[in-house]
Order: sequence, then C-alpha cells, then structure tokens
Amino acid sequence: MSKMHLPVLFAVVSLLTLPWPAQAQNAASVDATRMEVDHDVQHDVSPPLRSITSPAYVHTFREKPLHLIPRGQTLHKNDPVVQSSASTNVATTAGLNFAGVGNGDYGFAPNAAPPDTNGAVGATQYVQWVNESFAVFNKTTGAKVQGPTPGNAIWSGFGGGCETNNDGDAVVAYDKAANRWVLTQFSVATTPYLQCVAVSTTSDATGSYYRYAFQQPDFNDYPKLGVWPDGYYVSYNMFHRNTFVGGRACAMDRNAMLAGSAATQVCFQTGNAYGGLLPSDLDGSTPPPAGASNVFASFGNDSVSMDLWRFHVDYVTPGNSTFSRVNIPAPAFSAACGGGGTCIPQAGTTQKLDSLADRLMHRLAYRNFGDHESLVVNHAVTAGSSVGVRWYEIRDPRGTASVYQSGTYAPDSRYRWMGSAAMDRAGNIALGYSISSSTQSPAIGYTGRAPGDPLGTMQAENAILSGGGSQTFSLSRWGDYSAMTIDPTDDCTFFFTTEYLKSSGSFNWSTWISSFKFDGCGGGTAQTLTTITVSPASASVPVGGTQQFTATGYDQNGAPMSPQPAFSWQVSGGGTINSGSGLFTAAVTAGGPFTVTATSGGVHGTASVSVTSLPPDFTLSVTPSIRSVKRGGSTTYTVTVTSANGFSNPVNLSLSVQPSGPTGLFSPNPTPASLQPTASTLTMSTSATTKPRTYTLTITGTGGSLTHMTTTSLTVANK
Repeated sequence: MSKMHLPVLFAVVSLLTLPWPAQAQNAASVDATRMEVDHDVQHDVSPPLRSITSPAYVHTFREKPLHLIPRGQTLHKNDPVVQSSASTNVATTAGLNFAGVGNGDYGFAPNAAPPDTNGAVGATQYVQWVNESFAVFNKTTGAKVQGPTPGNAIWSGFGGGCETNNDGDAVVAYDKAANRWVLTQFSVATTPYLQCVAVSTTSDATGSYYRYAFQQPDFNDYPKLGVWPDGYYVSYNMFHRNTFVGGRACAMDRNAMLAGSAATQVCFQTGNAYGGLLPSDLDGSTPPPAGASNVFASFGNDSVSMDLWRFHVDYVTPGNSTFSRVNIPAPAFSAACGGGGTCIPQAGTTQKLDSLADRLMHRLAYRNFGDHESLVVNHAVTAGSSVGVRWYEIRDPRGTASVYQSGTYAPDSRYRWMGSAAMDRAGNIALGYSISSSTQSPAIGYTGRAPGDPLGTMQAENAILSGGGSQTFSLSRWGDYSAMTIDPTDDCTFFFTTEYLKSSGSFNWSTWISSFKFDGCGGGTAQTLTTITVSPASASVPVGGTQQFTATGYDQNGAPMSPQPAFSWQVSGGGTINSGSGLFTAAVTAGGPFTVTATSGGVHGTASVSVTSLPPDFTLSVTPSIRSVKRGGSTTYTVTVTSANGFSNPVNLSLSVQPSGPTGLFSPNPTPASLQPTASTLTMSTSATTKPRTYTLTITGTGGSLTHMTTTSLTVANK
C-alpha cells in the first residue's frame, strides 16, 4: 500500500470557439479553467474478490438527492428533428433476457433510490452495478456467477472512505484493449471526498484488483467513466456546500493502473457555466489515432449547440496538458420537464418521475471506422406534449467536428427518457430507454437504425419488458442512468440494462438485462466486398463547378471494410475526374446529367449529377477594413473584383464618403474585363483642414446591369 500526494499545480487554459457560421457561435460564459495534478492518495492490490467476505448491508432507506445543473437555457417549442412515427420494425435478433440486481432477485432488497443502473460486457462475463451492490453474470447464459455484493466490498482491507462508505454513483467499464474491468464509485459520506477506482488484474471480474483512491476538492457528484488508450477519463459535477461550481474532467494514468503502480490524475475544473460533461468511451478493436485526445461532450446552454472538450494529457510534464472547448451547431431542443425536473407520468398514481434532462446521458460511445470517427450520445427533450429521446452522431470530433445526424425519437404520445446509445462495428446504432405514460407503468424498450436508413431516423420500437407497477409514495427519483454496451468478442451484440418495477411501491425497484444483435452485423471476421455506396448519392453542380464524392465499401455483414479498398472512378455524360482512393473532384464542363461510378473488384456504386447554369456575376471586396492617416496625408486600399460564372465585363468603380471630407481616386478605373480577379488601388487623400474622425467609405462597382457595394473605414488623426 502506498500513500503519496503531489502539490496542486494551477494553469489557465483557454476555451476555444471555432469559426462556425455566425448564427451558431456561442461565446463562453467562463473562459478559464483550473488545472490540478495529484497522485493517488492510496493504492494496493486486493485479494481475489471471490474470497472477500462482504461487509454487512445497512438497511436504511434513503433517497439520493437530485443535484440539478443550473442552466439558463432557451426553450424552443419546435423541435426540427422530431420523429413522430416509425414504420419499419427494428431489424434485430433477440439474445438473452434475465433479471439484474433488484427487489427479490438473488436475495437482494433495495435500500436506496434511484438504482443508478449500470453494466458492461467483457470477454466472458457481464458485470452489473446498482446502488449499492454489484453482481457478475455469465454473458452466454445469464447465470449469476457472484453477488449481489456490496459495492465497497472491493475495497475491503483498503482502509479510509473507500472501504467504509458504500455511497454508490457507480460505473463499471470493460477495457477492451487490455481485457480488464474498471469499477469505480465515490466516497462522499465522509471527507476527504474520494473517487475509488479498481482495475482488475485479469479478465475475470471475480479475481483480484489494483485499488486506488483519488482525492477530489469538493463534492464530486455524478462521476462518469470513459476508457481511452492513454487514460481512464472521468467527469464530475462539482458542488461546494450544495452550490454548483462547474464541471470537472480528470485523466488517470491508465498504464500505471494496469500495472498496479502509483498513478497520477490530471484534472481541469471549469466554471459554473459548464456541467454535465461526458468523456468518450472507446468501442471496437480499432483505437483512435496515436496520441489522439479524449473528447468530452455536453450540450450548450443555448439549446441549439453542443460543446466538445478536447483533453490532451501529459503525465510526465503535466503543464503540457490541455483542455479546450469547441462549440458546434445542433438542432434546437427544449430540455425535458423544464430543464431537468420532474414531469414523467405513470399509470395509477399522480406521482411523477424525474427526467434528469439537464445533462447528456451515459455513455458517450466512440468508434473509429478508419475513414471516419463517430461519437453517439443522447438526452431527454420535450417532444410536443410528451418527452422523447434526442440522439446524435457526431463525426470528426477532434477535427472539423459536426453533428452528422440527429433525431428526437417520439413515435407516439408516451414519454421516453433515461436512454443510452452505442454503435456496433457495422455502423448500426442502438438506443435503449424507459417508457411511461398516464396509462402505462414504466417499461423498457429500444430502437435502432442501420447505416442505410435515412439520416436522423430510427426504426420501429422493440419492447423489452413491461413494467408491473409504478413508483409511489412521493418518490420521484428514477435512473439516474442506464447502460448500452457492446460485446467486445463479436463487436456486434448489444447489452442494455435499466430499471423497472414488478409492482407499485417505493424502494422496491428491479432491473433487467437484455441483449440483441442487428441482422446486418455478422459474427465472422473475413471481409468480402459486396456493396459500394457513393456519397452524396446525387448532386447539382453549376457549369464550371466542382463536387467531391466519397466511396465506401461494405462487407458481407454490412460493415465498412477496414481498410477500405482502392476504387477506380468513371463518369458518363460529361465532366472530368481526378481519380483517387475514395475521393475525387468532378469538374463539370458541359453536358449532363451524368453518372459517377466507383468500382472495385467488379462491385459498383453510383451517384447521379445534374448540371445547372448560373448567371454571370462578380463580387467586390476591399482590404484592409480600416486605415489611419494624419491630417494632410494619404493612404491606399486594394479593391478586388472577382468574376463568377463567366462574367467578363469591365467594372466601373465609384466612391461615397460619409461625412464628406477626404477624397479618393481609383487606379485603374474601370477594371479591365477578365475571368480572373483584378485589383484597383484606391488612394485616399486628406488636407490640413480635414476634420479628425472616422469616415465610412462606400465603394460601388457597376458592370453592365450588375451593381455591388462594399465598405471600409478611414480614421483621420490630428497629429
């Protein structure tokens, strides 16, 4: 056992806003973060979990408080991506369905609410953790292997709050690259506030663990864990004496923790304008590019954007670590229940359930397809008179990030919330959630989509389990999260777990574990090219314009080929091709419509292109945007005329100065006829009597029947 502590370091890191279109920009309310660097305060290795004597349960019913994240969100009545119907049945094959840890199952009796239902699937086992116990199951049969076991049993003999307190807010993850389990819960009933983390020494969840305690400066609420090649990343909502002080992001040294060595955590604390961050959690066998930063996500306070936080960690020189924010546009939404409150109805009672709609829901699932990287995530939003699940696929999260597709799944008037989403190796997305209404007790269902489905849409819902009762006696807490994870063995089978009630009451919740697989995701590893898609499938290109197309090859299981094959390109009907592997540009010179074809190994994919004619035109610009000159002096600007769509007339330039005073002269004027940009120099002159002030210069260009204007400024100084 080791006890170490490194003094806290501080740094200021800017939060960046990328130059998205002006209407989508979202300036940061708080533009600084505090960086803190610490070693674990304690670490050791445990005996095998199967040999540990479990501590006794404390059967005192308690309702965990709901710590909402204060947000000044704009409410948007109209959701532009709501999906109010679904006709095609979700194309999946059912797997296992079995009881998780819950009331009356495996001798367990809940004593805390909500259950914080969480789970993950590993090489041979499924581990589920609820407040305040976990169990290990055989992933093939669903048979219980061990448990239910109190959460703090993992830290028996460890000492301190991790051993003494069984406070919950637990997360279990499977490190697929290392074949290890990562289990974590907080210790907050006593100080110091701790995050307790256990990393298994093998792929057997009943074996021994490397155990760690990391101290946190305030109440570290709602921790969420993501596995990444260089770290175990955790997010928190931090509270000081019940006052929200901001989101916190930490990276723990994965390599050290896999070896059971002393480990460092590097943390960034944001201001109170930001909360509900989720770290990305790696799915699949293809890692992110070497050295890639982990990406955290949260939705923007303006309810029309998403915030992405890029976390680069350097454990050797922590001062080189960075944590920066970019803001990207998203379809408008209104967070459910007025921003995260209680409004979910149930059958047979007036008691309503909380929505936890003030944050993104666990997990932020990451996958690298080779030709693109994707994140999928969800949260609860208002959908007409009910609540639906808003889901996103975000692509290129570390580059020119954007919401590739998004939808709000609300196919009927029932309420859907407490979701979790993930994506398999073929690109199928699964979304699980709870369902309730004034005539239905909370139930469990899921939907999904295949890569070929229209963007932003999910297929018809598949019911997993009908609830047998509603939660009563003024108990509103539900969730606080669920878990959709992917079997690392075939990278196709989804496992989903969440809560339900067998009968009406309070503190009598149960949980369920279900698995399924999309029909288009096979179990084999051999790849045979069977389909090629060309994107976009159709395009309209002006004469002389260009269009970039992308070809993607899919194997017999409907999964994108990795690596992608080489494509040859052809065009029929007019146009030219710059050939390449997967990407090319078509320059339309005449004719059309025409067809673009990508070919590999006798398999073809096509796209259609229509040709449009745009009228000749020109643009007018001036640089710089402002000049300064002393009275009696002169200065120059450059005015540029750029032709478009074959415009070839001379352009006559004229000047208006407001207020009057300085005078100007263009040279040359008019600009000559040309298909290339041409420049004219504007010389502005002042006299000794010109009044010192800033003048607006309006430049007008006239070419044939077309007129365009542009403006700049001139500041005249006394001396």
